[in-house]
Amino acid sequence: MDRFLVKGAPKCPLGKGEKQEEAGAEAATLGEDGGSARKRPRREPPGSAGHSWRHIQAEGLDCDYTVLFGKAEADGIFRELEEEVEYFTERVRERVSGATGQTFNFVLVNRYKDGCDHIGEHRDDERELAPGSPIASVSFGACRDFCFRHKDSRGKARSRDVAVVRLELAHGSLLMMNHPTNTHWYHSLPVRRKILAPRVNLTFRRVVPTKK
Repeated sequence: MDRFLVKGAPKCPLGKGEKQEEAGAEAATLGEDGGSARKRPRREPPGSAGHSWRHIQAEGLDCDYTVLFGKAEADGIFRELEEEVEYFTERVRERVSGATGQTFNFVLVNRYKDGCDHIGEHRDDERELAPGSPIASVSFGACRDFCFRHKDSRGKARSRDVAVVRLELAHGSLLMMNHPTNTHWYHSLPVRRKILAPRVNLTFRRVVPTKK
């Protein structure tokens, strides 16, 4: 597989007020980024030898979380992501695939310069995503809160109250959002003004090539 690269990943500083804006992102295809939910250790999935997984589950929510990279290795990858003009993701993709038994052919790179950079509630439900495929989110840098909100509990017209599920995404961690999470739940990375350090997120996906 050829290396994936993004030149000069852009930054999108927060404007005035609390308006939610998406952090800068670039994407490309790879050649062949609390609550009341139950959280409990789970059996290690295929290919995950040596990883301690946490299963995060609620109604229609199915996620797996682990610290995939040790601090020294995560520090090294983070420095590469911060200092190099090109982002090389093949090394990370191989580790994610080895830990989960899943394959991915697309990656989205997001950089959040500090706790004011954030992303509002959304679902990764693009039509190009392979039906029923998981999404793998790998985080480097500052630890940030990550929130899930059920679609029935959003806005003034919400039909019922479902508790928000909150999770801290640690440096070097992997979050697997399994089907049908993106059908029922929106997720966000909220503002945390006390956080001054940057964060880089690699979201690996499986997409179906579009016919020209």
